[in-house]
Amino acid sequence: MNDTLPDTTALEAAAFRRLLQHLNEQRLDVQNIDLMILAGFCRNCLADWYREAAEAQGRPLDKEQARQAIYGMPFAEWKARHQREATPEQLAAFAAAQAAHPR
Repeated sequence: MNDTLPDTTALEAAAFRRLLQHLNEQRLDVQNIDLMILAGFCRNCLADWYREAAEAQGRPLDKEQARQAIYGMPFAEWKARHQREATPEQLAAFAAAQAAHPR
């Protein structure tokens, strides 16, 4: 990212690990739909980006392997433990966010 710092890869990796820890330990209350509404990405997006980065380095991962790396457990387990059904308000906010920021 910033070419003026030496070995930014280690710093970026540490920050990324801290982000995952924050999302998966301190902020389990924040649902993926909440992240999508506010930031335009969620844990699943991070898993997709992680998988794409691995593939770019010749280390293919499947979707479940990438999600486990991001969630810290199998996705189905995380979903059963922590994911709630989206409320009508969340769904409306998500639709509005998608309309305001099309891909």
